[in-house]
Amino acid sequence: MKIQDRFIRYTQFDTQSDENSQTTPSTSKQLVFARYLHDEMVSEGLEDVVLDDNGYLYATLPASPGTPDDLPVIGFISHYDTSPDCSGANVKARIICQYDGSDITLSEGIVSDTATFPELLRHVGEDLIVTDGHTLLGADDKAGIAEIMQAMCWLRDHPELKHGKIRIAFNPDEEIGLGAHKFNVELFGCDWAYTIDGGDEGELEYENFNAASAKVIFTGVSVHPGYAKGKMLNAARISTEFAAMLPQGEIPEATEGYEGFYHLTGMEGGCERAQLNYIIRDHDRQRFEQRKAILLAVAESINKKYGQQVCKAEIADQYYNMLDKIAPLPHIIERVKRAMQEAGVEPIIQPIRGGTDGAQLSFKGLPCPNLFTGAVNFHGPHEFVSIQVMEKAVKTIVNIATVKP
Repeated sequence: MKIQDRFIRYTQFDTQSDENSQTTPSTSKQLVFARYLHDEMVSEGLEDVVLDDNGYLYATLPASPGTPDDLPVIGFISHYDTSPDCSGANVKARIICQYDGSDITLSEGIVSDTATFPELLRHVGEDLIVTDGHTLLGADDKAGIAEIMQAMCWLRDHPELKHGKIRIAFNPDEEIGLGAHKFNVELFGCDWAYTIDGGDEGELEYENFNAASAKVIFTGVSVHPGYAKGKMLNAARISTEFAAMLPQGEIPEATEGYEGFYHLTGMEGGCERAQLNYIIRDHDRQRFEQRKAILLAVAESINKKYGQQVCKAEIADQYYNMLDKIAPLPHIIERVKRAMQEAGVEPIIQPIRGGTDGAQLSFKGLPCPNLFTGAVNFHGPHEFVSIQVMEKAVKTIVNIATVKP
């Protein structure tokens, strides 16, 4: 089966996750795809295929005959949910053969133009899979699943390529930050692994943000506005004062690279009650702790001004920079670099301005850098993936499994 056929088949499953759900997986439709993958793994000859009650799917490609028993067990992981930000139902994928560098009309009035999406120009001459402009494509991360499956089938059919035991896993709910929460690291049984969940060709990521969420609640006093002097405490107005006291240039739209930020993700309220929701991000752990302290200090300043019961800030850490766990193991990065170069791919090492399942898994005892899939402009209708880049991702996975340590 060609990689594009496998991937397009996967896009026909609607697997959106739901951040408001209390179940795992967060949506039952994810399990429909998980069961399909389970059956496909069995039919393709993988062993130890297990789909647990939470939708986590594990399988094994046994070591090739004649390989030493002491080879490391390497894992490859992708997630099968798609983002809640854009519909994943009734995806209509199509292939643009030998893309010529012009604007792409997805549907009437919906255009992926190169001025807005210059990433397209990196793929002139390649075959691109796009949407019809009404849904996301789902290459994040069904491209990763397709690439892992394609690589396992290639290794199965080429026993002359010597490799140790390989474990693969596909999980739900990565898009809502819960993909690693119920991942059974002990059952997976790997020395280390790689999430195949990155972007364009060559991306190799093993640094990510330290992350926290913050909920800031304001309690006011409502009084008739005509008689409010000296009595009213307008929670909504005080919340805007709080927002203005945080560092104004340290926001997502004004930062890049290793620069951290405070991101206001939601706000609601009136005179009696208001709430601000933030996420806090920074690659440097010390600056990350400072950011949390600054937010708490602003809350304390509000309380000193208006009274101790007005503002309550609650901060919860979400994940940490995987570099802390990867840096002591340089061989797992060097292995990828060699594997990419052998596949004709130039490694592009950059920090993730976000997080991955690999970050959380690294802190659960499974070091887990992140590799490219070829997906570009994910989480929206202008998402696309290059077939040629997907093929290079497959070669990279094969090379990782077979490269000499």
